[in-house]
Amino acid sequence: MTADKQDSATPHYDALCAAFKQIHHFQHLQALGDWDQATMMPSGGSQGRGEAMAELALHIHTLKTAPTLVDGLAAAGEEALTAQQKANLREMRYHTLQATALPGELVQQKTALTYACEHAWRQQRKDNDWQGFRPNLEKVIALVREEAQILGEVQQLSPYDALLNKFEPGCQTAALDKVFGELRTWLPDMIQQVQARQRSWQVVAIPHSSARTQQALNLDVMKLLGFDFNQGRLDTSSHPFSGGVPGDVRITTRYDEADFVTSLYSTIHEVGHARYEQGLPIDWRGQPVGLARSMAIHESQSLFFEMQLARSPAMIALLTEKINHHLGSQLTQESLAHLVQRVTPGLIRVDADEVTYPCHIMLRYEVEKGLIDQSLEVADLPEFWDQQMQSLLGLYTKGDYRNGCMQDIHWPVGELGYFPSYSLGAMYAAQFKASMVKALGNIDSLIEQGNITQVMDWLNQNIWSQGSLLTTDELVTQVTGEVLNPVHFKRHLEQRYLS
Repeated sequence: MTADKQDSATPHYDALCAAFKQIHHFQHLQALGDWDQATMMPSGGSQGRGEAMAELALHIHTLKTAPTLVDGLAAAGEEALTAQQKANLREMRYHTLQATALPGELVQQKTALTYACEHAWRQQRKDNDWQGFRPNLEKVIALVREEAQILGEVQQLSPYDALLNKFEPGCQTAALDKVFGELRTWLPDMIQQVQARQRSWQVVAIPHSSARTQQALNLDVMKLLGFDFNQGRLDTSSHPFSGGVPGDVRITTRYDEADFVTSLYSTIHEVGHARYEQGLPIDWRGQPVGLARSMAIHESQSLFFEMQLARSPAMIALLTEKINHHLGSQLTQESLAHLVQRVTPGLIRVDADEVTYPCHIMLRYEVEKGLIDQSLEVADLPEFWDQQMQSLLGLYTKGDYRNGCMQDIHWPVGELGYFPSYSLGAMYAAQFKASMVKALGNIDSLIEQGNITQVMDWLNQNIWSQGSLLTTDELVTQVTGEVLNPVHFKRHLEQRYLS
C-alpha cells in the first residue's frame, strides 16, 4: 500500500502521512521561492522576499513540531505496518527530531539572516569585499553554532556531527577524519604524478561562444542524458545548483563566453542531481521515504554524470560532436579530453578537476570543524584558507577573497556540514561504477553502441527508485556488496590518469 491510500487498520500512520503531505506542499513553494530568488527576483525584492521566506520557514517548522504529529509517531509504531511503511515512519522520526529540537524563533531568524547574507554576498564576492562580507557571515555562524549545539545535545552528538547528520544521517567526524586522513597519504603524490604525465599535452584553445549558443548546447546534452523537460527546466544563476522538488526540478548554470566547458560540465553535474530527483518513487512522493537518501548519495549521482560518464572516452566522443555542431568549432576528441581531464591545481572548487577536487573539500571540512568548535573565528578565515591552499595545492590566496574563502554559497546560506558530501559522493560514484561494470560490462562500449539508456536504467533501478527506503549503508551494500570503500575511488583515478 502506498502512502496516499487510506488504511483503517493504521489510523495513526495515515494521519502522519497526511501531515507530511501537507508539509511537502509548503516545502514545494519554499523551493520555488529559493529558485526564484537566485534566478529571476529583482534585487529590490530581497528584503521582502527574505521576510516572506522566514515566515514560511516558521510555518513549516510549526507544522513539523505539532504535538499531534509528535504523539502520532509513537502511536503509529504500535500499528501493523508494512516494511515500506516502517521505513517511512523511520524517516518521519528523523525529520521530526531535526525540527522539534530547534526553537521556531531560531529557524525564522536564521532564514531571514541567511537570505540577507546570501543576497549581499553576490555583489560582495564580485567586489572582493571581505570587510563587507565578514560581519554578515559572523552573524550567520553565530546562529549555526547555536543550532549545532542544540541539535547535538538532543541527539547526543558533538555539535559538528549534528550538522553532518542533517545532510548525511549517521556520518560522524571520526569516520571522515579517517577517510580524509587516508586521502592525504596518497593524493598529493598522485597529483604530482599525473601532472608529470600530462606535461607534454598541448594547450588547447577554447572557442568563444555566446551564452545563447552555450544554452542550446546544454539543452541538447540534457536531452541526451534523459532529462525530462516536462518535469524541470534550465535557468541561469551566479552559482549553479539543482532545486525545486520531484516533478518540478529546477537546475541552473552560468555562462562565460570564453569558457563553454565550465557551463557544459556544470550543467551535466546538475542533470545528475535532477535525474535522481525525477527518478524518485512516484508512489511515495510527498512522504519522507520518497526523498533522496542523503546528500552524499545525491552528489554521487551528479558526480557520476560529470566525472564517471562525461569524462569517459565514449561520452567525450558524443560531446565533441555536439560541441562542434552548436559552436561551429573543430575540436577533436583528443582536444576535449585534454580540456576536461587535465589536472591543474586551481583556486575555484567548482572548476576543479576530479583529482584535485578532494583537496578543496578537505580544506572546507577543516574550516567548518574549526568554526563550530570555535578554534577558528570568521576573522581568521582568510589566513587559514591561504595556509591550507598552500599546503594542499601549492597556491596562494592572500588578498584574493573572491577566489578564496568567499567563493562558495554554502556558508552565506548557513549550510555547514554539507561539504563532506561532495567527496563522499565521488567515492560512492566510483563504487557504483565498479558494480555497474560487473552487471553491464564495459560502459564505454554500451555508450558507443548508443545504449546510454541501459546506464540510466541501472541507476534508476538500483538507486533512484529506492528513495529512502533503505539507510545509506543498506543501499550501498545492496548495490555494491559492501559499505563505502574508498579504494574504488583511488582505483578509478589510477586507471583514468595513471594507466
